[in-house]
Amino acid sequence: MAAQLITTELKNWIVAQATAGHPPDIVLDAMKASGWDEDIALDALETTMRDHLAGAAGASVAIEPVRPVPGGHIAAGTPFVRAADREVKVVMALTLPRVVVFADLIGEDECAELIALARTRLARSETVETATGTNAVNPARTSDGMFFQPAEFPVCARLEQRIAALLDWPLENGEGLQILRYGPGTQYQPHYDYFDPTEAGTASILKRGGQRVASIVCYLNTPEAGGATVFPDAGLEVAPVRGNAVFFSYDRPHPATRTLHGGAEVSAGEKWVATKWMREGRFE
Repeated sequence: MAAQLITTELKNWIVAQATAGHPPDIVLDAMKASGWDEDIALDALETTMRDHLAGAAGASVAIEPVRPVPGGHIAAGTPFVRAADREVKVVMALTLPRVVVFADLIGEDECAELIALARTRLARSETVETATGTNAVNPARTSDGMFFQPAEFPVCARLEQRIAALLDWPLENGEGLQILRYGPGTQYQPHYDYFDPTEAGTASILKRGGQRVASIVCYLNTPEAGGATVFPDAGLEVAPVRGNAVFFSYDRPHPATRTLHGGAEVSAGEKWVATKWMREGRFE
């Protein structure tokens, strides 16, 4: 199993849970349920809360404005949504965190084509480092991945147009598709997709289209075992089923959105996903 790191995202989540009034034992149970080792979880709780309490006196907190987000019209009461060239099924929807699971978003042939196009371009996945505004390999993320340019291939353009129509969000506000492959024993520890506004490198990242406001993870295959997308704040696990997708939005870059999520360890086989992030403005 990959090393578990006490990241800024995890610390922010712990503080948000404490601020919301959740007792430490409940927070610890939630961390263990999402795959954290008990000793590491305890250390994270103790050090985070000690540091938070030490710096809380007299501290002022900037309040981030609520932003418009994609997919606001989608609800479980409308089981089918027209998405450009096909109807997509709404499997379930949550309000907080805002999470929607879709079925039949991608066809079997499209899944196979995306995997084939990406396979020869895979490299160790990197994360956006908001402290510097650059990308770097992070032990918390152990997949291989690559990015397509927007509309690089017809299958990419078709899926991008479908997602834009499904979520009623401008096509040009979407980042290029990222394809990820998780083999046995690989995972992505719980994290947030928005860019932390308190970090020094965030300003340079936001020049390319503003904040991220939503994510959609599309499953290109069904692994033999493991690999669920987990939302610790909601106690939710989404099974990775080929052709399905999980969408979630965050109207501010803050743990209050409860969008902490991760990719659970794949225990058998491999998991392929296509991820797309939506920005508040045109992505350059």
